Amino acid sequence: TKMISTQYFIFFFFFLFSFVSSHDTSIIFTTLGRSTYAFDIFALPTTHPRTEFQLTDGNSVNFNGHFPASLPPSLLSRLPDDDSVNSGKLAFHLIYVTERNGTHHVFYDAVFHGVGERRAILEFPPQTESTRVQVPLVGFEQSGGRVSMKDKPSLSGEFLIYVSTHEDSGVPRTSWAAVYSTHLGSGLTRRLTPKGVADFSPAVSPSGVWTAVASYGEKGWSGEVEELATDIYVFMTRDGSGRVKVVEHGGWPTWADEYTLYFHRRCDDGWWSVFKAVLPKSGVDSVSTQRVTPPGLHVFTPASSPANKNLIAVATRRAGSEYRHIELFDVVSKKFTEITKPVSPHAHHLNPFFSLDSSWVGYHKCRGSGNGRGSDTLLLENLRNPIPGISLFRIDGSFPSFSPNGDRIAYVRLPGLYVVNYDGSGLRQISSRTAFSTAWDPKRKGVIYTSFGPTFASESTEVDIISINVDDEDLSYKQMTIGGQNNAFPSPSPDGKWIVFRSGRSGHKNLYIMDALEGEVGGLRRLTEGSWTDTMCNWSPDGEWIAFASDRENPGSGSFEMYMIHPNGTGLKKVIQSGTGGRTNHPYFSPDGKYIVFTSDYAAVSAEPISNPHHYQPYGDIYVIKSDGSDIRRLTHNSYEDGTPAWGPTFIKPVDVEWPNGGHPCSFKDCHWLNVRPTASVMDASFGLGSAKIECAQ
Repeated sequence: TKMISTQYFIFFFFFLFSFVSSHDTSIIFTTLGRSTYAFDIFALPTTHPRTEFQLTDGNSVNFNGHFPASLPPSLLSRLPDDDSVNSGKLAFHLIYVTERNGTHHVFYDAVFHGVGERRAILEFPPQTESTRVQVPLVGFEQSGGRVSMKDKPSLSGEFLIYVSTHEDSGVPRTSWAAVYSTHLGSGLTRRLTPKGVADFSPAVSPSGVWTAVASYGEKGWSGEVEELATDIYVFMTRDGSGRVKVVEHGGWPTWADEYTLYFHRRCDDGWWSVFKAVLPKSGVDSVSTQRVTPPGLHVFTPASSPANKNLIAVATRRAGSEYRHIELFDVVSKKFTEITKPVSPHAHHLNPFFSLDSSWVGYHKCRGSGNGRGSDTLLLENLRNPIPGISLFRIDGSFPSFSPNGDRIAYVRLPGLYVVNYDGSGLRQISSRTAFSTAWDPKRKGVIYTSFGPTFASESTEVDIISINVDDEDLSYKQMTIGGQNNAFPSPSPDGKWIVFRSGRSGHKNLYIMDALEGEVGGLRRLTEGSWTDTMCNWSPDGEWIAFASDRENPGSGSFEMYMIHPNGTGLKKVIQSGTGGRTNHPYFSPDGKYIVFTSDYAAVSAEPISNPHHYQPYGDIYVIKSDGSDIRRLTHNSYEDGTPAWGPTFIKPVDVEWPNGGHPCSFKDCHWLNVRPTASVMDASFGLGSAKIECAQ
């Protein structure tokens, strides 16, 4: 099956031509915590773990590894000669996901290390070229030149099995995540997931005949952000045929043998636990499931041992620890063995996997700043944009905005308001107060509008809009609104005379327009009115339209659509909505006013949220659309929370910009909903709680 169709090329070039007028511009957005990940893949021996071995090269973000059982000829031909391989060196063969060069790839690395040496497998800078053989397997080029997310790869013979998001589902608020098989010799790729279905977390059986996935089937995503409401399906790896649901309610499957699966599930007693499913040799009516890990701690993302089907590696969150750790669990003796905590107690360790002989367990964690490479924490990370001529950057901050000529960026860090030049120089903290939603005055040089006060607060919360000239030495500010009734999201008109903003002063968050110099005391009028929320407003460059997000179709539901309205209150129209119950937020006009960039759950979720650090809403991606609501285009593909985009008038050179002060590596948080209950008791550690449902107690 070829990945590129004639229809795709026709659409691509038509869309590309339509964007010519928006070339030589830049889009910037934020991703919660992502800039601090610095993930690398590490390994520890399963007996007497003492020193972590770093397996990946410290370049960008590397995660979700897999030790292949064997290597196909296409990879064996890339290795050094036999003398080099068999010269007493320890060899690790690793398949993993990497986000380098602005997009996702799946890489194969062969790493050779002297057995007698007690140090990391790869020091920085690299020792010699022969230390590592690195082969890109699938990525931007292999996906037909389409930006996409890659996830959870594994190798079965000559075939690479993995998740990709390169095909549009065609239905709003439906995941693009699907499982594919790529033949490494020929490059031919086959979709294994049926059209109209999304699959996550694939695992190939030891024989390679079967693949298990977490999937919604045909029911689709309903907006959950913690545990996905997936079931476990099994199908034939060669072509996706024979697909059948074997377990209701489960995720992250792993094979112990051809008929035994482990998977995780959050039970109604509140604990994430690992379950065992025994499949019959024919049919699925008699599939038996059993809870194998006890309540009293969270246990998830299991990995089966190829050498011992009663041994699994798991991630855990225990009472008294703020960190996610890797442990071994014997399903017969019911005993845990700590792996990472004795070696690296104050770090999060994610998504374990075993070597073929089970003597090593791999996982990924933040490599920190002690690897000899300097900071490598990025203030601005360049991403590959599917629309050429528009540079795309992720900033390590929130609510960014460009100065009128595009040479400076304002952003917030919750708390704190900052300004920096687009090349990373001149970084200054303007205020230490909690601020959000920045905007530059188009006529008065150096003037920024923002809001002081808490985010995500009620209508009556004290939040006020202020203006501040960041070029003044005293950095004094002027309060623009009065009363503090959640006044936020200021956006000035292109002539600099007016500011549109949202306010909760009526008891509901609606839009208002006030004088840009004196604030509301110089003139105030209401733009929208209703018992709903209108928010996140942005004024078009020609002054004719104001774009905003609104839940007016279902107030209080959390569902937001994008609308446009004339500044005089006429011409209200809907631009786009994300299916039923979806979100389209933070609209921002292109410099020519013909397009709008925004964040949305239009492509639902792309991975199980528990496999990542914390994201409040692990579904947001960045999109652009024509201001008439046509030609929607997805820019970002990942399993994170992308948001608060802004569109600037100049083209920023597409290179990464490191933090001038080193940044804050490893400062991300684990999933907040994994915090262990302080009331967890010793009794919780026993099986068969009476209050648990059968599906969790068995």
